[in-house]
Amino acid sequence: MKRRTFLGIAVAVTFAGNRVATAAAAPNVEVYKSPTCGCCGEWVKHMRANGFPVTINDVPDADAFRAKAGVPAALAACHTALVDGYVVEGHVPAADVRKLLVERPKALGLAVPGMPASAPGMDSSRPSPYQVLLIQADGATRVYHAYP
Repeated sequence: MKRRTFLGIAVAVTFAGNRVATAAAAPNVEVYKSPTCGCCGEWVKHMRANGFPVTINDVPDADAFRAKAGVPAALAACHTALVDGYVVEGHVPAADVRKLLVERPKALGLAVPGMPASAPGMDSSRPSPYQVLLIQADGATRVYHAYP
């Protein structure tokens, strides 16, 4: 019985240590948003809850920042973020940002155009399908992850 208890504690400590290491390894997410956007704040909470440190920058013209970051207007959402050399446009799930940072494709970044009701930070009780798009360097896109 004592051996089981010891193994259980060892597993719990290892798991907790891995969570801390994962959180510490996440790069900072720089968010650029309108000072009045509430759903952007909810997305920030989602990113922080998933181990990303986040810095918020309220900008008077989010569209101008988005254009400067190279995001095509057709992919616009309510906020733009920069993380470890990539652009993240809109309500992209933290899991997809992590996957991007592991895979490191030659691309501008990820986008969830518009404001899908069931994307992180929107959190509607009515699920709606949406896609996370990989933005190629030339502005072309492909589906990176589809959510039902």
